[in-house]
Amino acid sequence: MNVSEGRDEAVIDGLRTVAGRSLLDLHHERRHNRAVLTLAGPDVDGAARAVTGVGMHTIDLGAHAGAHPRLGAVDVVPFVPLDGSPMAEAVAARDGFASWAANELGVPCFLYGPERSLPDVRRTAFDSLAPDVGPPKPHPTAGAICVGARPVLIAYNVWLVPGTDVAVAGAIANAVRGPAVRALGLDLEGLAQVSMNLVDWPTVGPAQAYDAVADVAERSGTRVSAAELVGLLPAAALDAIPEHRWADLGLSQVQTIEACLRRAGFV
Repeated sequence: MNVSEGRDEAVIDGLRTVAGRSLLDLHHERRHNRAVLTLAGPDVDGAARAVTGVGMHTIDLGAHAGAHPRLGAVDVVPFVPLDGSPMAEAVAARDGFASWAANELGVPCFLYGPERSLPDVRRTAFDSLAPDVGPPKPHPTAGAICVGARPVLIAYNVWLVPGTDVAVAGAIANAVRGPAVRALGLDLEGLAQVSMNLVDWPTVGPAQAYDAVADVAERSGTRVSAAELVGLLPAAALDAIPEHRWADLGLSQVQTIEACLRRAGFV
């Protein structure tokens, strides 16, 4: 889940508390002003609803400022099948959650997954695309929720050295973007970042994405300064990378989905 709050520790602690045992990981960043919660387990739907309730009632999107694009206080709620679970189950969970959020909270919801991609929703919401469920206009403080059913992806950010113009980050994002990679160039209080979703990580994983950004950056007269994983990644994605590169890529064994599921007692 992606929630539009990365600065107020009291709100973030509230999200963490209501997520309970279902919370595998929480990543938040002040300049993005965004928190990413990874939830799993038998009560994942209940935890997602609890987090959504807290987010909706504690975050005013009208007062929100941050580098990351957003439609809502609770911006994105994806349902992701694991361990061979069928996508149909994720779609059913998605639809049930969207119906609840629309009917109980009065927040419009846009669906993504088999029908359309998340970038499609962001590009057309409240313009050529009406909410799938809920009111036709944004909630006055909570905006709207993008509710999805999708395979596992890897959220991965690469920072460029201080002094790099954000226009260069945008050009790099354009260069590395493709069927396996979604990318944005962001200005984070004067620091340039290439923010990526690796939607086909067996084809383009963190190492390939990092190297692609580094190559274009060098040809553009700048360099990579650091990289970070946002949330978790599959163990297979980490195992495909030589261990000696993990630290430079901002990766570790404790960040795998499987390791976190074991620590939580879900496997």
